[in-house]
Amino acid sequence: MNADYKVFTGGVAQTNGYLFEAPEGWVLVDAPDGIADWLETEGIQPVALLLTHQHYDHVVDAATVAAKNNCPIYAHSGYSTSLTLEDLLRNAGMPVEVEAYEVDHLLAGLTSLNVAGMALGLRYVPGHSTDSLCFVDTDHDRVFAGDTVFAGSVGRSDFPGGSHPLLVSGIQSQLLTMADNVELLPGHGPATTVDVEKRSNPFLR
Repeated sequence: MNADYKVFTGGVAQTNGYLFEAPEGWVLVDAPDGIADWLETEGIQPVALLLTHQHYDHVVDAATVAAKNNCPIYAHSGYSTSLTLEDLLRNAGMPVEVEAYEVDHLLAGLTSLNVAGMALGLRYVPGHSTDSLCFVDTDHDRVFAGDTVFAGSVGRSDFPGGSHPLLVSGIQSQLLTMADNVELLPGHGPATTVDVEKRSNPFLR
């Protein structure tokens, strides 16, 4: 199996979507604006779409990806405009539109997942969003971390349901307890590692 992954960055928030190969096909993590067209360009049809959380910038292309590739969507919770922040942002004057999609597999309360013949760990780390999940690929020492932690920073917590203390405590207990070499793949910006964030992230000291 190819241990590498592909990354696409798109949309107004420059959101990362990740693509990795599992034994039974390609798996996509998050669906920022433009990723459906990128998948076509790459000639890849994912067999599953995993959502780290459902803020609009991570799910703009979710419905299109699911329809074009006939792939199921996995997420902590079902689709709602409160999770995507559509109503909130439109009321604030930002014209956000997300095509509604169906979450086929609800992951709330689970600690592991088997998708496309591959075992992944699940870490629930709320604080940025009430539905934030991190997907742990133990075989390749990496975590698809969504907007929980970034290189040198952490996710914002001023949206409804957000909590900075809850976010920080979750990162410290759920992510920074992993091995130092584990790669953290965030929803925005470059990759980092557990070791680097333990040593230098000012929000986690």
